[in-house]
Amino acid sequence: MNALEKIKKRFVFIPQTNICATSFYKSLRSKIIPRALFILFKNEKREEGDFLFIDVAKIKVKAGDGGNGAVSFHREKYVAAGGPDGGDGGKGGNVVFRVDSSLSTLADFRYKRKYVAKNGENGKGKRASGKSAEDLVIRVPKGTLVKDAETGKIIADVSKENKEFVIAKGGKGGYGNMHFATPTRQVPRFSKPGLKGEEMEIQLELKLLADVGLVGFPNVGKSTLISVVSHAKPVIANYHFTTITPVLGVVRMQEGSSFVIADIPGLIEGAGEGLGLGHQFLRHIERCRLLIHVVDVSGSEGRNPIEDFNTINEELIKFNLELSKRPMIVAMNKCDLATEEQIKEFKSYVKLNGYESFEIMAPIRYGVDSLLKKVQETLTNLPPIKVYEAEYIPNTLEANDDNEIKVEKVNGKYYVEGKRIERLIGSINFDDYESLQYFQKKLMDFGAIDMLHKEGVQEGDTVNICDVEFEFFN
Repeated sequence: MNALEKIKKRFVFIPQTNICATSFYKSLRSKIIPRALFILFKNEKREEGDFLFIDVAKIKVKAGDGGNGAVSFHREKYVAAGGPDGGDGGKGGNVVFRVDSSLSTLADFRYKRKYVAKNGENGKGKRASGKSAEDLVIRVPKGTLVKDAETGKIIADVSKENKEFVIAKGGKGGYGNMHFATPTRQVPRFSKPGLKGEEMEIQLELKLLADVGLVGFPNVGKSTLISVVSHAKPVIANYHFTTITPVLGVVRMQEGSSFVIADIPGLIEGAGEGLGLGHQFLRHIERCRLLIHVVDVSGSEGRNPIEDFNTINEELIKFNLELSKRPMIVAMNKCDLATEEQIKEFKSYVKLNGYESFEIMAPIRYGVDSLLKKVQETLTNLPPIKVYEAEYIPNTLEANDDNEIKVEKVNGKYYVEGKRIERLIGSINFDDYESLQYFQKKLMDFGAIDMLHKEGVQEGDTVNICDVEFEFFN
Protein backbone atom coordinates (compact mmCIF):
# COMPACT_ATOMS: atom_id res chain seq x y z
CA MET A 1 0.00 0.00 0.00
CA ASN A 2 1.59 3.30 -1.10
CA ALA A 3 1.47 6.59 0.81
CA LEU A 4 -1.44 7.98 -1.22
CA GLU A 5 -3.58 4.92 -0.49
CA LYS A 6 -2.82 5.23 3.23
CA ILE A 7 -3.91 8.86 3.18
CA LYS A 8 -7.05 7.92 1.28
CA LYS A 9 -7.89 5.16 3.73
CA ARG A 10 -7.44 7.41 6.77
CA PHE A 11 -9.35 10.27 5.16
CA VAL A 12 -12.41 8.17 4.29
CA PHE A 13 -12.45 6.62 7.77
CA ILE A 14 -12.45 9.87 9.72
CA PRO A 15 -15.87 11.27 8.66
CA GLN A 16 -17.48 8.02 9.80
CA THR A 17 -16.42 8.83 13.35
CA ASN A 18 -16.97 11.99 15.35
CA ILE A 19 -13.51 13.35 14.51
CA CYS A 20 -13.49 16.47 12.37
CA ALA A 21 -11.66 15.77 9.11
CA THR A 22 -10.03 19.20 9.14
CA SER A 23 -8.31 18.47 12.45
CA PHE A 24 -6.69 15.53 10.67
CA TYR A 25 -5.38 17.92 8.01
CA LYS A 26 -3.86 20.21 10.63
CA SER A 27 -2.15 17.31 12.36
CA LEU A 28 -0.26 16.50 9.17
CA ARG A 29 2.65 18.88 8.81
CA SER A 30 3.82 17.68 5.42
CA LYS A 31 3.01 20.12 2.63
CA ILE A 32 2.61 17.22 0.21
CA ILE A 33 -0.42 15.76 1.97
CA PRO A 34 -2.93 18.60 1.41
CA ARG A 35 -2.05 18.44 -2.29
CA ALA A 36 -2.58 14.68 -2.25
CA LEU A 37 -5.96 15.14 -0.57
CA PHE A 38 -6.93 17.65 -3.25
CA ILE A 39 -6.05 15.07 -5.92
CA LEU A 40 -8.33 12.55 -4.22
CA PHE A 41 -11.17 15.06 -4.11
CA LYS A 42 -10.64 16.23 -7.66
CA ASN A 43 -10.55 12.84 -9.34
CA GLU A 44 -13.07 10.86 -7.32
CA LYS A 45 -16.81 11.08 -6.97
CA ARG A 46 -18.07 11.57 -3.45
CA GLU A 47 -21.32 10.09 -2.19
CA GLU A 48 -23.76 12.00 0.01
CA GLY A 49 -23.28 10.88 3.58
CA ASP A 50 -19.46 10.59 3.30
CA PHE A 51 -19.22 13.70 5.49
CA LEU A 52 -20.42 14.56 8.95
CA PHE A 53 -22.86 17.24 7.74
CA ILE A 54 -26.08 15.35 7.02
CA ASP A 55 -28.61 17.38 5.02
CA VAL A 56 -30.66 14.60 3.39
CA ALA A 57 -32.51 11.75 5.12
CA LYS A 58 -35.26 9.29 4.28
CA ILE A 59 -37.60 8.11 7.03
CA LYS A 60 -40.95 6.39 7.49
CA VAL A 61 -43.71 7.97 9.55
CA LYS A 62 -46.99 6.49 10.70
CA ALA A 63 -49.77 8.29 12.51
CA GLY A 64 -51.68 6.48 15.23
CA ASP A 65 -54.77 4.41 14.51
CA GLY A 66 -58.09 5.45 15.98
CA GLY A 67 -59.40 3.45 18.92
CA ASN A 68 -62.26 0.98 18.39
CA GLY A 69 -65.77 1.76 19.55
CA ALA A 70 -67.04 -0.27 22.50
CA VAL A 71 -69.93 -2.74 22.65
CA SER A 72 -71.47 -2.30 26.07
CA PHE A 73 -74.89 -2.23 27.74
CA HIS A 74 -75.96 -0.24 30.74
CA ARG A 75 -76.53 -2.44 33.79
CA GLU A 76 -77.73 -0.85 36.98
CA LYS A 77 -79.97 -1.93 39.81
CA TYR A 78 -83.54 -0.76 39.40
CA VAL A 79 -82.83 0.37 35.79
CA ALA A 80 -84.62 -1.93 33.36
CA ALA A 81 -83.44 -2.16 29.75
CA GLY A 82 -80.61 0.31 30.24
CA GLY A 83 -79.72 0.08 26.57
CA PRO A 84 -76.40 0.34 24.72
CA ASP A 85 -73.78 2.65 26.24
CA GLY A 86 -70.57 1.77 24.38
CA GLY A 87 -68.34 4.84 23.99
CA ASP A 88 -66.34 5.99 20.97
CA GLY A 89 -62.67 5.26 20.39
CA GLY A 90 -60.07 7.98 20.82
CA LYS A 91 -58.29 9.68 17.91
CA GLY A 92 -54.83 8.45 16.89
CA GLY A 93 -51.86 10.79 17.31
CA ASN A 94 -50.68 12.95 14.41
CA VAL A 95 -47.06 13.08 13.21
CA VAL A 96 -46.04 16.72 13.57
CA PHE A 97 -42.87 18.51 12.45
CA ARG A 98 -41.59 21.53 14.37
CA VAL A 99 -38.59 23.85 13.95
CA ASP A 100 -35.80 23.48 16.50
CA SER A 101 -33.32 26.36 16.22
CA SER A 102 -30.70 24.39 18.17
CA LEU A 103 -30.39 21.83 15.35
CA SER A 104 -28.23 22.46 12.30
CA THR A 105 -28.16 19.06 10.52
CA LEU A 106 -30.36 16.00 9.98
CA ALA A 107 -27.84 13.72 11.71
CA ASP A 108 -30.45 12.39 14.19
CA PHE A 109 -32.34 10.74 11.33
CA ARG A 110 -29.27 8.76 10.36
CA TYR A 111 -29.82 6.39 13.28
CA LYS A 112 -33.60 6.32 13.65
CA ARG A 113 -35.56 5.78 10.46
CA LYS A 114 -39.09 4.95 11.64
CA TYR A 115 -41.40 7.18 13.68
CA VAL A 116 -44.76 5.85 14.87
CA ALA A 117 -47.35 7.86 16.81
CA LYS A 118 -49.47 6.21 19.51
CA ASN A 119 -52.91 4.77 18.84
CA GLY A 120 -56.08 6.15 20.38
CA GLU A 121 -57.61 4.21 23.27
CA ASN A 122 -60.65 2.01 22.72
CA GLY A 123 -64.04 3.21 23.87
CA LYS A 124 -65.46 2.04 27.20
CA GLY A 125 -68.82 1.41 28.82
CA LYS A 126 -70.96 4.10 30.43
CA ARG A 127 -70.62 6.16 27.23
CA ALA A 128 -66.98 6.85 28.04
CA SER A 129 -64.84 7.73 25.01
CA GLY A 130 -61.30 6.47 24.73
CA LYS A 131 -58.44 8.89 25.28
CA SER A 132 -57.01 10.49 22.16
CA ALA A 133 -53.29 9.89 21.68
CA GLU A 134 -50.75 12.70 21.93
CA ASP A 135 -49.12 13.92 18.73
CA LEU A 136 -45.64 12.68 17.89
CA VAL A 137 -43.48 15.81 17.51
CA ILE A 138 -40.40 15.49 15.30
CA ARG A 139 -37.93 18.37 15.62
CA VAL A 140 -35.94 19.43 12.55
CA PRO A 141 -33.60 22.32 11.65
CA LYS A 142 -35.10 25.49 10.25
CA GLY A 143 -35.37 25.28 6.47
CA THR A 144 -36.14 21.55 6.21
CA LEU A 145 -38.23 20.46 3.23
CA VAL A 146 -40.49 17.45 3.75
CA LYS A 147 -41.11 15.59 0.49
CA ASP A 148 -43.03 12.51 -0.51
CA ALA A 149 -40.31 9.92 -1.17
CA GLU A 150 -42.23 8.31 -4.03
CA THR A 151 -43.25 11.38 -6.04
CA GLY A 152 -40.71 13.95 -4.81
CA LYS A 153 -43.49 16.50 -4.25
CA ILE A 154 -43.19 18.93 -1.36
CA ILE A 155 -45.46 18.22 1.59
CA ALA A 156 -44.26 21.09 3.79
CA ASP A 157 -41.49 23.65 4.11
CA VAL A 158 -40.63 23.69 7.82
CA SER A 159 -39.22 27.21 7.95
CA LYS A 160 -41.42 29.09 10.41
CA GLU A 161 -40.77 28.91 14.13
CA ASN A 162 -43.61 28.40 16.62
CA LYS A 163 -45.64 26.65 13.96
CA GLU A 164 -46.47 22.96 13.70
CA PHE A 165 -46.74 21.12 10.40
CA VAL A 166 -48.99 18.03 10.41
CA ILE A 167 -47.42 15.53 8.01
CA ALA A 168 -49.48 12.42 8.81
CA LYS A 169 -52.95 12.58 10.34
CA GLY A 170 -54.09 10.14 12.99
CA GLY A 171 -57.14 7.97 12.38
CA LYS A 172 -60.54 8.87 13.80
CA GLY A 173 -61.95 6.78 16.59
CA GLY A 174 -64.73 4.31 15.81
CA TYR A 175 -68.31 4.73 17.01
CA GLY A 176 -69.52 2.77 20.01
CA ASN A 177 -72.73 0.75 19.84
CA MET A 178 -74.71 3.56 21.47
CA HIS A 179 -74.78 5.23 18.01
CA PHE A 180 -76.52 2.27 16.36
CA ALA A 181 -79.60 2.02 18.58
CA THR A 182 -82.87 2.58 16.69
CA PRO A 183 -86.54 1.86 17.51
CA THR A 184 -86.22 -1.42 15.57
CA ARG A 185 -82.62 -2.22 16.61
CA GLN A 186 -82.65 -1.73 20.34
CA VAL A 187 -79.80 -4.11 21.21
CA PRO A 188 -76.94 -3.44 18.72
CA ARG A 189 -74.10 -5.87 19.41
CA PHE A 190 -71.61 -4.24 17.08
CA SER A 191 -69.52 -1.09 16.90
CA LYS A 192 -67.14 0.54 14.43
CA PRO A 193 -63.37 0.10 14.48
CA GLY A 194 -61.10 3.12 14.43
CA LEU A 195 -59.68 4.31 11.13
CA LYS A 196 -56.06 3.67 10.26
CA GLY A 197 -53.56 6.49 10.62
CA GLU A 198 -51.74 7.78 7.57
CA GLU A 199 -48.44 6.10 6.78
CA MET A 200 -45.83 7.24 4.30
CA GLU A 201 -42.14 7.34 3.45
CA ILE A 202 -40.78 10.85 3.31
CA GLN A 203 -37.58 12.53 2.20
CA LEU A 204 -36.12 15.25 4.42
CA GLU A 205 -33.95 17.83 2.69
CA LEU A 206 -32.28 20.68 4.55
CA LYS A 207 -31.95 23.96 2.66
CA LEU A 208 -30.39 26.59 4.89
CA LEU A 209 -32.08 29.98 5.07
CA ALA A 210 -29.67 32.71 4.04
CA ASP A 211 -30.01 36.02 2.21
CA VAL A 212 -26.64 35.81 0.46
CA GLY A 213 -24.68 32.82 -0.81
CA LEU A 214 -20.95 32.69 -1.55
CA VAL A 215 -19.91 30.61 -4.57
CA GLY A 216 -16.60 30.01 -6.27
CA PHE A 217 -13.66 27.66 -6.73
CA PRO A 218 -11.89 26.18 -3.69
CA ASN A 219 -9.26 28.37 -2.00
CA VAL A 220 -10.39 31.66 -3.54
CA GLY A 221 -11.12 33.31 -0.16
CA LYS A 222 -14.82 32.60 0.55
CA SER A 223 -14.16 31.42 4.10
CA THR A 224 -11.86 34.37 4.77
CA LEU A 225 -14.54 36.76 3.53
CA ILE A 226 -17.30 35.34 5.75
CA SER A 227 -14.93 35.36 8.76
CA VAL A 228 -14.19 39.09 8.42
CA VAL A 229 -17.77 40.23 7.80
CA SER A 230 -19.41 38.11 10.52
CA HIS A 231 -18.62 36.19 13.70
CA ALA A 232 -18.52 32.87 11.82
CA LYS A 233 -15.36 30.83 12.45
CA PRO A 234 -14.81 28.61 9.40
CA VAL A 235 -11.63 26.59 8.92
CA ILE A 236 -9.17 28.69 6.89
CA ALA A 237 -6.01 27.25 5.34
CA ASN A 238 -4.02 27.50 2.14
CA TYR A 239 -5.26 24.31 0.53
CA HIS A 240 -8.36 23.11 -1.23
CA PHE A 241 -11.58 21.93 0.41
CA THR A 242 -10.88 23.26 3.90
CA THR A 243 -14.62 23.99 3.98
CA ILE A 244 -16.45 20.67 3.78
CA THR A 245 -19.74 21.79 5.35
CA PRO A 246 -21.83 24.95 4.84
CA VAL A 247 -21.14 27.85 7.21
CA LEU A 248 -23.65 30.56 8.15
CA GLY A 249 -22.80 34.04 9.42
CA VAL A 250 -24.80 37.15 10.33
CA VAL A 251 -23.57 40.43 8.84
CA ARG A 252 -24.59 43.42 10.96
CA MET A 253 -24.61 46.81 9.24
CA GLN A 254 -24.24 50.23 10.89
CA GLU A 255 -27.90 51.19 10.51
CA GLY A 256 -28.95 48.29 12.71
CA SER A 257 -30.01 46.09 9.82
CA SER A 258 -28.46 42.71 9.17
CA PHE A 259 -28.52 39.81 6.73
CA VAL A 260 -27.44 36.17 6.75
CA ILE A 261 -24.61 34.98 4.52
CA ALA A 262 -23.79 31.36 3.65
CA ASP A 263 -20.42 29.93 2.63
CA ILE A 264 -20.66 26.59 0.86
CA PRO A 265 -17.80 24.22 -0.06
CA GLY A 266 -15.98 25.12 -3.26
CA LEU A 267 -17.02 23.88 -6.69
CA ILE A 268 -14.79 22.53 -9.42
CA GLU A 269 -15.38 21.66 -13.05
CA GLY A 270 -17.35 18.43 -13.28
CA ALA A 271 -19.14 18.94 -9.95
CA GLY A 272 -22.38 18.06 -11.76
CA GLU A 273 -20.95 14.59 -12.38
CA GLY A 274 -19.99 14.23 -8.71
CA LEU A 275 -16.35 15.34 -8.84
CA GLY A 276 -14.91 17.13 -5.84
CA LEU A 277 -17.72 17.58 -3.34
CA GLY A 278 -20.23 17.53 -6.17
CA HIS A 279 -23.42 19.56 -6.13
CA GLN A 280 -24.67 18.17 -2.84
CA PHE A 281 -24.23 21.46 -0.96
CA LEU A 282 -25.60 23.76 -3.67
CA ARG A 283 -29.11 23.14 -2.35
CA HIS A 284 -28.21 25.46 0.53
CA ILE A 285 -28.06 28.52 -1.74
CA GLU A 286 -31.30 27.76 -3.61
CA ARG A 287 -33.18 29.99 -1.18
CA CYS A 288 -30.59 32.81 -1.33
CA ARG A 289 -31.83 36.10 -2.69
CA LEU A 290 -28.40 37.17 -3.90
CA LEU A 291 -25.14 35.43 -4.85
CA ILE A 292 -21.59 36.70 -4.36
CA HIS A 293 -19.25 35.07 -6.83
CA VAL A 294 -15.75 35.13 -5.32
CA VAL A 295 -12.99 34.88 -7.94
CA ASP A 296 -9.20 34.74 -7.55
CA VAL A 297 -8.55 37.55 -10.02
CA SER A 298 -4.79 37.04 -9.81
CA GLY A 299 -4.93 33.46 -11.08
CA SER A 300 -2.48 32.57 -8.30
CA GLU A 301 -3.05 28.83 -8.82
CA GLY A 302 -2.38 28.92 -12.53
CA ARG A 303 -6.01 29.17 -13.64
CA ASN A 304 -7.59 31.87 -15.79
CA PRO A 305 -10.07 33.92 -13.68
CA ILE A 306 -12.40 34.37 -16.66
CA GLU A 307 -12.50 30.61 -17.20
CA ASP A 308 -13.12 30.11 -13.47
CA PHE A 309 -16.00 32.58 -13.62
CA ASN A 310 -17.61 30.81 -16.57
CA THR A 311 -17.05 27.33 -15.11
CA ILE A 312 -18.83 28.13 -11.84
CA ASN A 313 -21.74 29.74 -13.69
CA GLU A 314 -22.08 26.64 -15.86
CA GLU A 315 -22.13 24.41 -12.76
CA LEU A 316 -24.90 26.56 -11.27
CA ILE A 317 -26.93 26.12 -14.46
CA LYS A 318 -26.40 22.35 -14.37
CA PHE A 319 -27.69 22.19 -10.82
CA ASN A 320 -30.64 24.56 -11.12
CA LEU A 321 -31.43 26.88 -14.01
CA GLU A 322 -33.05 29.36 -11.60
CA LEU A 323 -29.69 29.98 -9.91
CA SER A 324 -28.30 31.35 -13.17
CA LYS A 325 -31.05 34.00 -13.10
CA ARG A 326 -30.38 34.95 -9.48
CA PRO A 327 -28.86 38.45 -8.93
CA MET A 328 -25.08 38.18 -8.60
CA ILE A 329 -22.25 40.46 -7.50
CA VAL A 330 -18.65 39.53 -8.34
CA ALA A 331 -15.94 39.87 -5.66
CA MET A 332 -12.47 40.07 -7.25
CA ASN A 333 -10.36 38.73 -4.38
CA LYS A 334 -6.55 38.67 -4.13
CA CYS A 335 -6.33 41.81 -6.24
CA ASP A 336 -3.04 42.64 -4.47
CA LEU A 337 -1.48 39.68 -6.30
CA ALA A 338 -2.93 40.65 -9.70
CA THR A 339 -1.56 43.05 -12.27
CA GLU A 340 -3.53 46.08 -13.44
CA GLU A 341 -4.01 44.40 -16.81
CA GLN A 342 -5.52 41.29 -15.19
CA ILE A 343 -7.93 43.37 -13.10
CA LYS A 344 -8.94 45.55 -16.04
CA GLU A 345 -9.47 42.59 -18.39
CA PHE A 346 -11.58 40.64 -15.89
CA LYS A 347 -13.59 43.67 -14.82
CA SER A 348 -14.43 44.48 -18.45
CA TYR A 349 -15.51 40.89 -19.10
CA VAL A 350 -17.77 40.80 -16.05
CA LYS A 351 -19.32 44.17 -16.93
CA LEU A 352 -19.94 42.93 -20.47
CA ASN A 353 -21.93 40.04 -19.00
CA GLY A 354 -24.08 42.41 -16.94
CA TYR A 355 -22.53 41.96 -13.47
CA GLU A 356 -21.09 44.53 -11.08
CA SER A 357 -17.69 43.74 -9.58
CA PHE A 358 -15.63 44.90 -6.59
CA GLU A 359 -11.89 44.67 -5.95
CA ILE A 360 -11.26 43.23 -2.49
CA MET A 361 -8.51 41.83 -0.28
CA ALA A 362 -10.55 39.81 2.21
CA PRO A 363 -7.92 39.30 4.99
CA ILE A 364 -7.46 43.06 5.50
CA ARG A 365 -11.06 44.06 4.58
CA TYR A 366 -9.85 46.15 1.65
CA GLY A 367 -12.91 46.95 -0.49
CA VAL A 368 -15.14 44.75 1.68
CA ASP A 369 -17.22 47.59 3.15
CA SER A 370 -18.12 48.86 -0.33
CA LEU A 371 -19.10 45.34 -1.30
CA LEU A 372 -21.35 44.98 1.77
CA LYS A 373 -23.06 48.32 1.16
CA LYS A 374 -23.88 47.22 -2.37
CA VAL A 375 -25.18 43.90 -1.06
CA GLN A 376 -27.44 45.63 1.46
CA GLU A 377 -28.71 48.05 -1.17
CA THR A 378 -29.50 45.20 -3.55
CA LEU A 379 -31.27 43.12 -0.88
CA THR A 380 -33.70 45.95 -0.08
CA ASN A 381 -35.08 45.66 -3.61
CA LEU A 382 -35.34 41.86 -3.68
CA PRO A 383 -38.23 39.66 -2.50
CA PRO A 384 -37.90 37.80 0.84
CA ILE A 385 -36.22 34.41 1.25
CA LYS A 386 -38.04 31.79 -0.78
CA VAL A 387 -40.50 29.58 1.06
CA TYR A 388 -41.68 26.57 -0.93
CA GLU A 389 -45.39 25.93 -1.39
CA ALA A 390 -46.84 22.49 -0.71
CA GLU A 391 -47.32 20.40 -3.87
CA TYR A 392 -48.39 17.13 -2.28
CA ILE A 393 -52.08 16.14 -2.28
CA PRO A 394 -52.55 13.78 0.67
CA ASN A 395 -54.40 10.54 0.01
CA THR A 396 -56.47 10.70 3.19
CA LEU A 397 -58.83 8.04 4.38
CA GLU A 398 -61.74 10.26 3.41
CA ALA A 399 -60.56 10.66 -0.19
CA ASN A 400 -62.88 9.73 -3.03
CA ASP A 401 -60.63 6.88 -4.14
CA ASP A 402 -61.33 5.11 -0.84
CA ASN A 403 -65.06 5.09 -1.60
CA GLU A 404 -64.57 3.09 -4.79
CA ILE A 405 -65.99 -0.42 -4.81
CA LYS A 406 -64.93 -3.03 -7.36
CA VAL A 407 -66.93 -6.12 -8.28
CA GLU A 408 -65.53 -8.79 -10.61
CA LYS A 409 -66.25 -12.40 -11.46
CA VAL A 410 -63.32 -14.86 -11.34
CA ASN A 411 -63.78 -18.65 -11.84
CA GLY A 412 -67.46 -18.55 -10.96
CA LYS A 413 -67.01 -16.46 -7.79
CA TYR A 414 -67.88 -12.81 -7.32
CA TYR A 415 -65.31 -10.66 -5.54
CA VAL A 416 -66.23 -7.38 -3.86
CA GLU A 417 -63.31 -5.14 -2.86
CA GLY A 418 -62.75 -1.62 -1.63
CA LYS A 419 -61.40 0.22 1.41
CA ARG A 420 -64.89 1.37 2.30
CA ILE A 421 -66.03 -2.26 2.40
CA GLU A 422 -62.96 -3.25 4.44
CA ARG A 423 -63.82 -0.67 7.10
CA LEU A 424 -67.43 -1.81 7.13
CA ILE A 425 -66.71 -5.52 7.47
CA GLY A 426 -64.34 -4.84 10.37
CA SER A 427 -67.27 -3.48 12.40
CA ILE A 428 -69.63 -6.42 11.88
CA ASN A 429 -70.39 -9.13 14.41
CA PHE A 430 -71.39 -12.06 12.19
CA ASP A 431 -72.84 -13.95 15.14
CA ASP A 432 -75.43 -11.24 15.66
CA TYR A 433 -78.54 -11.12 13.45
CA GLU A 434 -79.05 -7.34 13.78
CA SER A 435 -75.42 -6.74 12.90
CA LEU A 436 -75.84 -8.81 9.72
CA GLN A 437 -78.94 -6.79 8.85
CA TYR A 438 -76.94 -3.58 9.25
CA PHE A 439 -74.22 -5.06 7.03
CA GLN A 440 -76.71 -5.93 4.27
CA LYS A 441 -78.31 -2.49 4.42
CA LYS A 442 -74.92 -0.77 4.06
CA LEU A 443 -74.02 -2.96 1.06
CA MET A 444 -77.21 -1.78 -0.60
CA ASP A 445 -76.47 1.87 0.31
CA PHE A 446 -72.95 1.57 -1.14
CA GLY A 447 -74.34 0.17 -4.39
CA ALA A 448 -72.51 -3.17 -4.05
CA ILE A 449 -75.71 -5.23 -4.47
CA ASP A 450 -76.62 -3.40 -7.69
CA MET A 451 -73.09 -3.94 -9.02
CA LEU A 452 -73.37 -7.68 -8.30
CA HIS A 453 -76.64 -7.83 -10.24
CA LYS A 454 -74.98 -6.08 -13.19
CA GLU A 455 -72.25 -8.72 -13.15
CA GLY A 456 -74.97 -11.41 -13.38
CA VAL A 457 -75.03 -12.83 -9.86
CA GLN A 458 -77.68 -15.50 -9.25
CA GLU A 459 -79.23 -16.86 -6.09
CA GLY A 460 -76.93 -19.41 -4.46
CA ASP A 461 -73.73 -18.02 -6.04
CA THR A 462 -70.66 -17.51 -3.86
CA VAL A 463 -69.72 -13.89 -3.10
CA ASN A 464 -66.32 -13.12 -1.57
CA ILE A 465 -66.26 -9.83 0.35
CA CYS A 466 -62.79 -9.01 1.65
CA ASP A 467 -61.89 -12.73 2.03
CA VAL A 468 -65.18 -13.54 3.79
CA GLU A 469 -67.42 -15.78 1.66
CA PHE A 470 -71.22 -15.60 1.58
CA GLU A 471 -73.99 -17.37 -0.31
CA PHE A 472 -76.05 -14.84 -2.28
CA PHE A 473 -79.82 -14.60 -1.64
CA ASN A 474 -82.18 -11.98 -3.00
